[in-house]
Amino acid sequence: MSEETAKVGRLAMRVEGNTWNAYYAKPDSLEDAIFLGSIKMAFIENKRERRDAFVALMKECVADAIEAVTGQRPSYPEGETPAPESERSGGVQ
Repeated sequence: MSEETAKVGRLAMRVEGNTWNAYYAKPDSLEDAIFLGSIKMAFIENKRERRDAFVALMKECVADAIEAVTGQRPSYPEGETPAPESERSGGVQ
């Protein structure tokens, strides 16, 4: 992977209790992940547009933080990437 396309981290989404939480995490681990925000599951269950809006907001927040440090705005791969099996908790991912 070239330096231009190096993966510097990822947005990790986890169902934890009655909330859906967003973390900025290492590419391969949730260890030392940074909590970004959360939304109650009741507000996004069966509400795809709200779910997508929350994910988009969290992506923009991560991009802002990375750009502030590196001077480059990151890009995200098209679509969603499933969490590693070891991180899956069920529910919305």
